[in-house]
Amino acid sequence: MKIQINGDHTIVVDTGLKDFVEHEVSRLLDRFAMRLTRVEVHLSDIDNKKTGTADKRCLVEVRPAGSRPLTVSARSANLPYAVDEALRKMQRSLTTFFGRRRSPAVSSLSMHK
Repeated sequence: MKIQINGDHTIVVDTGLKDFVEHEVSRLLDRFAMRLTRVEVHLSDIDNKKTGTADKRCLVEVRPAGSRPLTVSARSANLPYAVDEALRKMQRSLTTFFGRRRSPAVSSLSMHK
């Protein structure tokens, strides 16, 4: 699973931020690692460094092998919370996504027998 981290023009992705995001991605999405080809994390400051509530945004896009990309996002007053919230949303989405692919749909005909 390749992890790619991008920041907008207001967020510098330095070594500390990169290490933090990679650690969080591994911690929360590791159980899906064999089924994902890439995880992209996009970080942005919505109102260009002005202070305010929920002005940091984290968008996470994952690419399951052989399937369409899945995307979630979260906003928070600070970047670590936005990253954590977005990755937790993705964790739930992937649990649902892979759970549905593993279980075949129940035929309506078999229910009436």
